[in-house]
Amino acid sequence: MAPPPTQQTMKERILETADKLFYLQGIRAIGVDTIAAEVGISKRTLYNHFPSKDALIAAYLERRFVQPRPSDKPPAEQILATFDLLERRFAAKDFRGCPFVNAVAELGPADRAVKKIAVAFKESRRVWFRERLNALGVTEADALATQLVLLVDGSIAQDLVRDDPAMARAAKEAAKVLLRNAGVDVGDGTAKPVKGKRSPQ
Repeated sequence: MAPPPTQQTMKERILETADKLFYLQGIRAIGVDTIAAEVGISKRTLYNHFPSKDALIAAYLERRFVQPRPSDKPPAEQILATFDLLERRFAAKDFRGCPFVNAVAELGPADRAVKKIAVAFKESRRVWFRERLNALGVTEADALATQLVLLVDGSIAQDLVRDDPAMARAAKEAAKVLLRNAGVDVGDGTAKPVKGKRSPQ
């Protein structure tokens, strides 16, 4: 049975507030007292929806676990568009890096629940790349997907240090080199499946 709308709304308000504060100021820096005060509720009310800070952290990361939108564009265009999206995100004033990497860095690898969510997110992105590379007929799709993920994470780290959205463009150019080396034509910003190649099952 679905919870009453008022309970759902309050839970979402708490989660939205936690999301903003955890991401911008850090998970360790923000306690449940701060979140409750920001929402305008008691700590007891917060605990009625999230029994612990750990549960709230997990919900925050799961909320950030968003899959890319389906697209009818050619696979290589979708791959390269990832870096265009990153460049726009880097330019935003509220960009503070990858929330999953940040969480593991703050809480440490010993926090297995957080690490599990972070690994699942990173793997989902790698699989997303691999599926598109498979559609292009790239032979070593799995290895190339890993390399593309490294370009994504590397550009995020570089932007955080340099505060330069152009890092995403540099990563995109590197991605084009990798795709070309795999036999994918990206000369005009698009690509065609590689003839005569089959991706591993």
